[in-house]
Amino acid sequence: MNQNLAFADYAVFIIYFIVVSVYGYTVYRKRKQDEHDAKAYFLAEGNLTWWAIGASLIASNISAEQFIGMSGEGFFLGIAVAAYEWLAAVALIIVAVWFIPVYLKNKIYTMPQFLKTRYNESTALIMAVFWLFLYVFVNLTSILYLGAVAINGLAGGEYLHVIMLGLAIFALFISLGGMKVVAYTDVIQVAVLIIGGLVTSYIALTTVGQYFGVGENAIAGFKVLMKEAPEHFKMIIPKPTASSSQLEIDKYLTFPGLLSYAAGIWIINLNYWGCNQYITQRALGADLQTARTGILFAGMLKLLMPLIVMLPGIAAYVLYTNGHLPQLVGGKDGAYSAVLTFLPTGLKGLSVAALTAAIVASLAGKVNSISTIYTLDVHKKYIQKDAGEKQQVNIGRIAVFVAMLLAVLFTWNDILGIGGVGGFTYIQKYTGFISPGVFAMFFLGMFWKRTTGTAAIVGVILGFLLSVLFNEYAPALFGNDTLLYTAYSNGKGAFEIPFHICMGLSFLFTMIAMILISFAGPKVNPKAFETEPGMFKVKPQTTVLIVITLLIIVALYVKFW
Repeated sequence: MNQNLAFADYAVFIIYFIVVSVYGYTVYRKRKQDEHDAKAYFLAEGNLTWWAIGASLIASNISAEQFIGMSGEGFFLGIAVAAYEWLAAVALIIVAVWFIPVYLKNKIYTMPQFLKTRYNESTALIMAVFWLFLYVFVNLTSILYLGAVAINGLAGGEYLHVIMLGLAIFALFISLGGMKVVAYTDVIQVAVLIIGGLVTSYIALTTVGQYFGVGENAIAGFKVLMKEAPEHFKMIIPKPTASSSQLEIDKYLTFPGLLSYAAGIWIINLNYWGCNQYITQRALGADLQTARTGILFAGMLKLLMPLIVMLPGIAAYVLYTNGHLPQLVGGKDGAYSAVLTFLPTGLKGLSVAALTAAIVASLAGKVNSISTIYTLDVHKKYIQKDAGEKQQVNIGRIAVFVAMLLAVLFTWNDILGIGGVGGFTYIQKYTGFISPGVFAMFFLGMFWKRTTGTAAIVGVILGFLLSVLFNEYAPALFGNDTLLYTAYSNGKGAFEIPFHICMGLSFLFTMIAMILISFAGPKVNPKAFETEPGMFKVKPQTTVLIVITLLIIVALYVKFW
């Protein structure tokens, strides 16, 4: 027992743990008959409902970097950071209507398989190895580290390694049961995540209302936020001028206003939701209508996420700037944990359970994707070509265990320096550099039949090199103000181009290079995917879901523009 969590908090958390464990074991026992069916293990083929797919997508997406990182960006930027979530809903519509039909039509189960089928084996192998390293040493490690640090802070600050092991073992327990267990336990995880997150936001708003004398009323508290921090409720951050402060410049560097919408944020979202094994795997084993409905359901849930992961950050900002949050430590990344201190006994345990649910679901989903890529795209193709169904499942389980073990070893003493740069920044830094090339390769591969394998390999390499050039060297080499970009002082003695603009420029020049190279090949690449006139047609009920989602997004932007 400690000063932060009481017996009731531990009780709530233990109940959550027992419910998820028992439900996961029940799902596992029900699929015992196909325990050694490789596609059932890796993809839960044909067994996932639309609501399980949608919930699993959200559970896998929302983790400590959202709770801690996005809440911190809410503290710093305000509602502008909600664009990541709200435009993700639009990206999910695009994926559901245009990407998923291509994957399912061509029986694509993994992203390396897509590259082999569309381009060549060399491209597939290069990217399979890259994704394995990225998922293990960037995503898995950062999720585990951030999650352990966040929960450790709430538990008194003395149990980092115990919590780290606990999260890893809990996720391992779920993921060893295969995709079906992961997906269906994600339904509970999402329910806990949303309920716990909404409770935290409600308490944050009522606390604001109480401190500012308007009563313990959430709506009144929200109005106080808008009054006390009006600049935090603007979606578009203005371009800096000669008289802008360094703080205003820093905000623009993080999210460069309208230019974000012209470039980077679309690349981030479409690459993440449409070209990412960790995400698309949930839908690849279903039929088209089930997959589409599940993805659109996830899109509607994304509309809620800013309320859960961003609003507490704005509340923390208003409380802190008015002297009501002395417990805030660690700058913006401490905002969410500071707000949790206001929760009463029991509800604090629920919020810890929500945070744990997000972390465990992401860890389980990530290691499942690692084992799928390793088993189907590396081991079976290059190490043990005659591996049977049972052997593939066993290899997948070994891969799950090894991946989690590596994550624990590399986060135990923070060998990778995740804590130094911040988990959210760490993930963006290493995934963002490769996103323009990967997305260009997938986009042209799906929708332009002339794209060649040579162009794909050049695109991935060039996209990475251009990202490094624009992010690290362009201002020094070409100047701070050119036809393509404007670099701004970062307050550390150097000039930077906003990250989203760097991504947009990298993607643009990568696309041009890939198109020019492909013109040297045949008009129709022999490995191009076949499309049918009706494969992108949507049913009326799907259209209704799309229209509702878009109307809500339009209303939000009209309100907070």
